[in-house]
Amino acid sequence: MTLEDDARDYHRRPPSGKIEIATTKPTNTQRDLSLAYSPGVAAPCLDIADDETVAYDYTAKGNLVGVVSNGSAVLGLGDIGAQASKPVMEGKGVLFKRFADIDVFDVELGLDDPESFVQAVAAMEPTFGGINLEDIKAPECFEIEAGLRDEMSIPVFHDDQHGTAIISGAALLNAVDIADKDRSSLQVTFAGAGAAATATARFYVSLGIPRENITMCDIDGILSERRADAGDLNEYTEPFARGVDDGELEDAMEGADVFVGLSVGGIVSQDMVRSMADNPIIFAMANPDPEITYEDAKNARDDTVIMATGRSDYPNQVNNVLGFPFIFRGALDVRATEINEAMKRAAAEALANLARQDVPDAVVKAYGDEPLQFGPDYLIPKPLDQRVLYEVTPAVAEAAMESGAARRERDLDAYREELEARLGKSREMMRVVLNKAKSDPKRVALAEGEDEKMIRAASQLVEDGIAEPILIGRTTEILRTAEELGLDFDPTIANPHDGEWNHYVDHLYEQRQRKGLTRTEAAELVQQDSNHFASVMVDIGDADAMLTGLTHHYSSALRPPLQLIGTAEDATYAAGVYMLTFRNRVIFCADATVNLDPDEEVLAEVTKHTAELARRFNVEPRAALLSYSDFGSVNNAGTAKPQNAVKRLHDDPDVDFPVDGEMQADTALVEEMLTDTYDFTELDGPANVLVFPNLEAGNIGYKLLQRLGGAEAIGPMLVGMDKPVHVLQRGDEVKDIVNLAGIAVVDAQE
Repeated sequence: MTLEDDARDYHRRPPSGKIEIATTKPTNTQRDLSLAYSPGVAAPCLDIADDETVAYDYTAKGNLVGVVSNGSAVLGLGDIGAQASKPVMEGKGVLFKRFADIDVFDVELGLDDPESFVQAVAAMEPTFGGINLEDIKAPECFEIEAGLRDEMSIPVFHDDQHGTAIISGAALLNAVDIADKDRSSLQVTFAGAGAAATATARFYVSLGIPRENITMCDIDGILSERRADAGDLNEYTEPFARGVDDGELEDAMEGADVFVGLSVGGIVSQDMVRSMADNPIIFAMANPDPEITYEDAKNARDDTVIMATGRSDYPNQVNNVLGFPFIFRGALDVRATEINEAMKRAAAEALANLARQDVPDAVVKAYGDEPLQFGPDYLIPKPLDQRVLYEVTPAVAEAAMESGAARRERDLDAYREELEARLGKSREMMRVVLNKAKSDPKRVALAEGEDEKMIRAASQLVEDGIAEPILIGRTTEILRTAEELGLDFDPTIANPHDGEWNHYVDHLYEQRQRKGLTRTEAAELVQQDSNHFASVMVDIGDADAMLTGLTHHYSSALRPPLQLIGTAEDATYAAGVYMLTFRNRVIFCADATVNLDPDEEVLAEVTKHTAELARRFNVEPRAALLSYSDFGSVNNAGTAKPQNAVKRLHDDPDVDFPVDGEMQADTALVEEMLTDTYDFTELDGPANVLVFPNLEAGNIGYKLLQRLGGAEAIGPMLVGMDKPVHVLQRGDEVKDIVNLAGIAVVDAQE
């Protein structure tokens, strides 16, 4: 089956299309309906009649964008008309929702006259928080955008013009630095003089490139003053007419530092690339075929050719999805009246800065595990990089406030956290812990300090002020890797091989000499096993916490800290806990990693430790001890364990949280089942701490919840230890290391 056939099946699969309207409030009872519609709806209507600005509080206006087109210039398809453009506009709505959680109504207008188009869209201002114009041909698109900006007091943005300008502008900022060129002296040649090209040229001027250094070409050649005088140019292209001889694109490219292609494929030859200045920058953005192929441009000359295209199968894709969702998100959240030049520059500069930061493992995996590091082949972030939301959007919002376009002020630190929370409940929960960690960072020993992920995590921990990481490993190896990764930080390193750790050997030998360990073996372990080294470091107080396990099996990584650091004074057992975050719910699952077949004493203690952990995330615990029976419906040795554990907890004066059991998992989680049938229960709501009867059930249970329930998992977090120790899972990502390090810091603070 062809791609075209697959696409047809994709779009007509029931329900037809790609978007739908969903309710955001309860509609289950008569009371709900009376609030949603008549008679209750009259109250907010009257409030809005008195003050139109409260429409942002009472309705979806503040999160609703109109994607509006007449289908006169659909990318790759041309003038196909309003109705035929609808699948494209629905697709645009999908991108708004997927990347910035913005709702969209797509509006296809059968209007070609710019004045009629402006009047129709302007009349819809009460509906929308912003307007995204899409796929409207030039020069009408200029007139329509200008007319709507004059008529409307909400943001109007023609993405075909400004989106490409902003994303390629971000790429240009970084390319200029890599090529060691000066923006003020750049010679830039454009192929194409349509909406995208003229908007991009104007934007480059706002980034500091002199207008007189820009040479623009259309199908008839260079835009010269002679052609302007002859009336060949329109009011949008005339400002880029140059006082040069008439010529072709080939002439304009000679000696140019930058080529920007927004025209058609295959019009640039290798000879034309060879005629450019040293280390040329080539943005060949025609789709689907660029003005020159990536391979031909790279092979045209021996110096560095910095290349970007509009294609996803080559480095440096100039993709508008890096711009419009986040620009509108920032504009909507400050209730901006427009998207102005300052906001567009802020977006480009934030994107350029983000490309210089370490790339998350999840992004690298999404793009085939190819290395992504700032340089000629990585000028701009990838579209699937979730950080764009909380890096670019606040920059746009800040620019709106500073430029006077905003009607609402936002605290930028709080706003950034709000945006991060949109990416999932786990982000929101971890932000609580990471903010606590930043208030008083502690020393965290990273046992596998030579591992690339540990080094990247250490850099992020330092940059964000979360912890004071200590990388355990050979100094030369760690510094070499950090340099290769382009990390700009001065790591704290503890090198077990430098011979200055005899007191560590003494301590390990003293602790384990009656457990079969000789002094020679102790010396070997300190020098050769980073887990033992880190465990001694924490035990004697040279570090406040430790992380290990990235390259070891869980049990072998856990053994040294258990032997040396041991459990806390009020604890006999350690346990592994996962925090699972759903859209509107958080659950802590224990024990999933340590205790194989716990008895009632272990279950009771694990419940207390897990409840303490929940409170570190500002979650008030409600604990359920799980089984396959409900409150004695089955009586045997298996159900007796959780029953007796609950009795212990009820008799414990230190237990100040509701706990009950034994009960089945759905009883614990579904409020109606719990309260309607078992009104005697101690729980006053669905459980958020689930204690499993054994390791097998715990491990199976949390993985089913994660995979089938769509939960994000944080952990395993080790509870019950005398000092903070957390054991990573093999293959964990940098963000997992950072999260567990933050949790370890909070453990150490408390």
